[in-house]
Amino acid sequence: MRKPPPSVSPPRESLDAGGLSGADSLAELYDRYAPQVERWARQLAGPRFDAEDLLHDVFLVVLRRRREFRGEARITTWLFRITAQVVRWRRRNAALRCWLWGLHGQSLAEARPSGPTPVEELERREEGMRLYAALDRLPEKYRSVLILFALEEATGDQIAALLGIDTNTVWVRLHRARAKLADLLTEGEPSP
Repeated sequence: MRKPPPSVSPPRESLDAGGLSGADSLAELYDRYAPQVERWARQLAGPRFDAEDLLHDVFLVVLRRRREFRGEARITTWLFRITAQVVRWRRRNAALRCWLWGLHGQSLAEARPSGPTPVEELERREEGMRLYAALDRLPEKYRSVLILFALEEATGDQIAALLGIDTNTVWVRLHRARAKLADLLTEGEPSP
C-alpha cells in the first residue's frame, strides 16, 4: 500500500493575501497603510479629534483582531471599517461626555489652560459624584439600559438579548432613563 505524501502545510500567507499573523506583517501593515488610515480618520472625525491618536486606536484594534481577518475582502476595506468604527466610537463618547458632564462643546475645553486648576478638579470630582449618585437613584431597569447603551455601547438588540426584553422596550426604557436622570441631576439646583 502506498503512503500518502506528507502533508505540506501551506506557506504563511503574505500581507497581500491577507495573512496578518506575524509581527513582521503587522509592522509592514502599519508602514504601508498608516498614512491612508490617518487620512481617513482625519476626514471622518473632523478637526476636533486628534487623527494620530485615532490612528493608534485603529492599529490597536487591528492587533487584537488580526486573526479574524480571513482575506475575503481587501485589506483596505477591513482597515476602513475598523477606522470608521473607531471614529464612531470616539465621536459617540465625546457626545456622551458632553451630555453627561454638561459641557458645551469642545471649544471651551480647548480655550482652557492645559491642566485643570485645583478648583476645577474639585468641581469635576463633585460633578462625577453627583452623576453617580443620580445614577444610583434610578430604578435598576432604567439604570441598566442606560449604562449598557451609553457606557458599554451595546446596541438595542444586544441590550434586549442581555436583559431578556423586547427591543422596543429597550428604547422606551432608555428614553425614560435619560429623562429621569436629567430630572435627578437638576433636582436641588437653585432656579434662575
